[in-house]
Amino acid sequence: MKDILAKFEAVAANPLEYARDFKRDSGKRVIGLFPMHFPGELAHAAGALPIVLQADDEPVTIGQGSVFNFYCGYNRSIVDQAMRGEFAFLDAILFGDHCVQLLGTADIIRDHLPDTPILFNQLISIIDAEWAMEETQGTFRQLWRELEDLTGEKISDDQVRHSIGIFNRNRALIRQIYDMRRAGRIALTGSQMQHIVKSSMIMDKETHTALLEELVAKLEAAPPANNAVRVYLSGHLCHAAKLPILDLVEECGGVVVDDDLYTGYRYIAADVEETGSPVDALSRWYLEKNKKIPCPTRADKDLDWEDFLLAQVDKSGAQGLIVLMVKFCEPHMYFYPEIKEAFERRGIPHLMIETEHEEMPMEALKTRMETFLEIAKRRVAA
Repeated sequence: MKDILAKFEAVAANPLEYARDFKRDSGKRVIGLFPMHFPGELAHAAGALPIVLQADDEPVTIGQGSVFNFYCGYNRSIVDQAMRGEFAFLDAILFGDHCVQLLGTADIIRDHLPDTPILFNQLISIIDAEWAMEETQGTFRQLWRELEDLTGEKISDDQVRHSIGIFNRNRALIRQIYDMRRAGRIALTGSQMQHIVKSSMIMDKETHTALLEELVAKLEAAPPANNAVRVYLSGHLCHAAKLPILDLVEECGGVVVDDDLYTGYRYIAADVEETGSPVDALSRWYLEKNKKIPCPTRADKDLDWEDFLLAQVDKSGAQGLIVLMVKFCEPHMYFYPEIKEAFERRGIPHLMIETEHEEMPMEALKTRMETFLEIAKRRVAA
């Protein structure tokens, strides 16, 4: 089991190194995807390796003069990597319009990587609008055509259905691990779960799935200690949380039992139908996955993120909520007051940590974490 987790950790720590090696060894194209909403299944069906572009741990240096300081750490890191030449090996980059900052990042990268095809697709944000299905179908047909132009080959419906099945199997296995952890049957740390999901965003899906099947078979029933405070993690909509923050939960006497992080359950929450029109199936996946986990960048008048979080805390048996809010993430900032009010109204302890790309004051965070976990523990005891 440890050797499999170590492989996932290695890929998560060096995603671009894995992608370069894969391209060299396989001869296949590698397409970088911006996070959140676009299906990697289409790039996979085109014979390419789709990778979700990740923030790295390097300080923002050469890119500092090209991007505003009030952009979030993810956008600033991506611009910096592009200007350092880290993305030069990519055969294309797919951008979306998930927030205003991403639009600016797309323009900067388009300017600095003139020889790299930039595929920009706009997905409807009002997902419960009566025209949403038609608009989404049009966006995915456009992306389909662009990928065909990129590869010079037609992509058949059967190829896309085959890729959908591969991605669904991968998601199902990760959900199985989540179910086991939520039920207390296994003890995996927040960092280990992030490695599993983040590596899935990078690795060849068939290879990753084979490792997952082996991991699930080997997982031992090792429930967390009875005195550990059960915690639900929420936030970080675009990129991975800093490992020291995740590790701090366990170091201070807590255990993560569930999450809605992007490099977590949010990424694998919803499957795509494997029958019928692939464009229709992918469109329904996009429009309906918000019902699995609401996203503050999408608008649906019948869904509230705070209600979802309260229900998930109850379902997972969590004793408190930790919100990881990326500094300058406007969609999250808009929703947080409602989350805070809802949890205070229910009397459920919660801790908000504003995260940054740069170094964070870990000693001060440790004090806050210990205080939060002690409050959660005493609330249960009372």
